Amino acid sequence: MLRVPLLLRNTASVRAVSPFLSQHRYATAEAQAQEPGQDVKASKAKSQPEPVKESVSFAKNLFRGTIKADQVFPFPEVLDDEQTEMLQMLVDPCAKFFEEQNDALKNDSLEKVEDHVMEGLKEMGAFGLQVPQEHGGLGLNNTQYARLVEIVGSHDLGVGITLGAHQSIGFKGILLSGNPEQKAKYLPDLASGKKMAAFCLTEPASGSDASSIKTRAVPSADGKHYTLNGSKIWISNGGLAEVFTVFAKTPVKNETTGETKDKITAFIVERSFGGVSNGPPEKKMGIKASNTAEVYFEDCKVPAENVLGGIGNGFKVAMHILNNGRFGMAAALSGTMSYCIRKAVDHASERNQFGDKIANYGAIQEKIARMVIAQYVTESMAYMVSANMDQGSPEFEIEAAISKIYASEAAWFCADEAIQVTGGMGYMRDCGLERVMRDLRIFRIFEGTNDILRIFIALTGIQYAGKYLQEVQKAMKNPVGNMSVLMDMTSKRAKRALGASLGQSLTKDVHKDLHTSADQTVKAIENFGGTIEDLLIKHKKNIQHEQFILKRLADSAIDIFGMVSVLSRASRTLNQGQPTAEHETNICQVFCDEASERIAANLKATKSSDSTKIFKQLSGISKDVVTNGGSLQRHPLGF
Repeated sequence: MLRVPLLLRNTASVRAVSPFLSQHRYATAEAQAQEPGQDVKASKAKSQPEPVKESVSFAKNLFRGTIKADQVFPFPEVLDDEQTEMLQMLVDPCAKFFEEQNDALKNDSLEKVEDHVMEGLKEMGAFGLQVPQEHGGLGLNNTQYARLVEIVGSHDLGVGITLGAHQSIGFKGILLSGNPEQKAKYLPDLASGKKMAAFCLTEPASGSDASSIKTRAVPSADGKHYTLNGSKIWISNGGLAEVFTVFAKTPVKNETTGETKDKITAFIVERSFGGVSNGPPEKKMGIKASNTAEVYFEDCKVPAENVLGGIGNGFKVAMHILNNGRFGMAAALSGTMSYCIRKAVDHASERNQFGDKIANYGAIQEKIARMVIAQYVTESMAYMVSANMDQGSPEFEIEAAISKIYASEAAWFCADEAIQVTGGMGYMRDCGLERVMRDLRIFRIFEGTNDILRIFIALTGIQYAGKYLQEVQKAMKNPVGNMSVLMDMTSKRAKRALGASLGQSLTKDVHKDLHTSADQTVKAIENFGGTIEDLLIKHKKNIQHEQFILKRLADSAIDIFGMVSVLSRASRTLNQGQPTAEHETNICQVFCDEASERIAANLKATKSSDSTKIFKQLSGISKDVVTNGGSLQRHPLGF
């Protein structure tokens, strides 16, 4: 009987978490509907709390410290014989085309994709990879698409952005949210490459915060069209596109209250509508071959039937597009990383210094090995997420965001290390690595900056975990009738306090040679879930403002997803007796060993008083410099 009072001491803390759920900008309508206090009478009438709808997402359940293995074990395989055969028919011609027809350095120098390359890509069907065959596309699933963009990424990211901006985000909204009429009208020309598409969200005052856009679309008196005014910046394919997915604020009337508020709506806009123009191509650090331009809309009349996904649903449409496109970025960058590794290996195996090939020196071996590990993790994540999507998983937004963050940072690491291994040669333009490094820098910024995506990962997961604390809060109103709920939570907290396992295991899912790595992963997941619970109780709704902490939680989630991805893939290789089994086992074990240490350090930092002090000092240093407009320390020479 002592356990219930111990838990009841935290009643106020658990209750205080609830308002956070509706304040988080990514909170779903379901979460908002479950906010306590909306129907007190109904709540009192229930002796049992309503169970929280359980997510199938592996990543979401991490935030509860719960292992949902179905999505990640065994490593998902989704291609049937026919799909595999079709993919094989596409892979070789695609690779041959880029090796023989595309000149990445020339595209970079010209700051455009050569005309004959564009025509060749159109002939191959590269502009409509995932468009259904009935609309003129190849009808590839996500896994097939990932393999082809991986090839593109290993040759020319400038071309990759041109293709990706067109289909991964440009007209992806029509595929995902378009009605049959919109699909029939637009997809054939877009799939053939006859018309190019662009995604228009970012504005001068609106980057990661999509809700702050200024572009407006006002309905006509007869309701037949909208007049669109505004501008969008840094639009990939902005100077080439004939069809744009544009996000604008529109007045939306609440039929219940009669109140009119501005909400974001998505539109399909054609250049031919009139009032659409663009600025000159932007001068950029990298991906120079891709066209980037500002796009202007001046009294552009958009037919009402070109609303995409419904009036006021633009934010949902935008997030759906971006969530669906991020896995392709990881696949493309895994190809880029393979290119960097080949460059480094070719040089290291030929270059002699101090009487031996540099590939035989430990310092170089570590660099190459770490590049290989980073590529393996990226590739494993990319195909894990694409397969989950192909299997019809309704929730993969956290996993997709994780794959984008990890891939973009790992690819930068690989390019940097490849240049270091190749030395002066790598710094020269003709080697190709300096172009790759310039091209790679944008990937940590666009389609959601990595900084914002880390907050998205942490807050989305915390929101889900918070729902379960709400369930406990409701149970506390009737402790006798909900003893099992309370006892379960109390038992878990007691075990965590003692450092004991919660009894979860991955041994049945993982090859026996990787059981140690599996145990490390389970321990990390349970510690992660306990940390989330402690932080929610401590910080309550203010957790959303603790960005130093949120970053470390996101980094831990990224490492854990990396661990399960490589565990699953390496286990498959071992179970199949593949010749690369020992190699992949080493990769998996090294990554899990080091990731588990990083996770432990990050979780400790979220609760350590020393870390809290450092966070405050870092904040203070930043504020001092921002207030001063630059560094304010006294110069060592005194003037």
